[in-house]
Amino acid sequence: MFLALDIGNTNITTGLFDVKNGNVLLKPLKIWRMSTRKGQTCDEYATMLMNMFFYSGFDAKKINDVAVASVVPSLNVVFGELIKKYFKKNTFFVNHKNNGGIVFAAENPKEIGADRIANVMAAYSLYGGGCVVIDFGTATTFDCIDSRGRYLGGAIAPGPVIVAQSLSLKSAQLPQIEMKKPLKSIGSNTVECMQSGLYFGYVGLVKELIAKIKKEMEVKHIIATGGLAALMLSDVKEIEIILPDLTLEGIRIIWEKTIKI
Repeated sequence: MFLALDIGNTNITTGLFDVKNGNVLLKPLKIWRMSTRKGQTCDEYATMLMNMFFYSGFDAKKINDVAVASVVPSLNVVFGELIKKYFKKNTFFVNHKNNGGIVFAAENPKEIGADRIANVMAAYSLYGGGCVVIDFGTATTFDCIDSRGRYLGGAIAPGPVIVAQSLSLKSAQLPQIEMKKPLKSIGSNTVECMQSGLYFGYVGLVKELIAKIKKEMEVKHIIATGGLAALMLSDVKEIEIILPDLTLEGIRIIWEKTIKI
């Protein structure tokens, strides 16, 4: 089996893939999520991961290879140690060098997050060039790969959860709210007003960035991933495809392409 880990600022998403005739099969057999905690040790994360394997009926000893896309540098050493200690494997880290053959037209590829690299690789492999990938995570990222297969760059905005937290932290009378679509734009109480501003304001942000990107490149497909992607679909008609497991698929594809180069 093949294990892919997407280490984000809020969550660590783990995808377990089956292997047949030496090839990793499409679509994860199982996906688990655990909270990102920068102070956790290798053994603490391993305990959670091994429990997930056990209670889902999988044998961790059957893991043949492990690949990681991480945007939390302090956890790279932790998970490298975990994988070495508990799986007896070396860790393959997705980065600007281990990228599966992406051609970077953007400046300084070293700065590009591993999750963004995985996303554009998955999008390009599945749909070809002319893709915009919107990842609704802790930050909302827009990543563009043109018809020639070149990664152009994109845009980064604070995610809805960060915006909601900032409102509450910086304003004494505003509560912490969840991101949800309100019934109308004119709220009748504080929570409804905040939800309207957050949701419809964010819809506007996404639609405006898409419009700007379309003026700068030929766009054939707009793909969304991340926890809030489905919530945006009803009001952002430009989004045609939602792929919740896009980053994990990208990690898998990059690992396969890189080890075969």
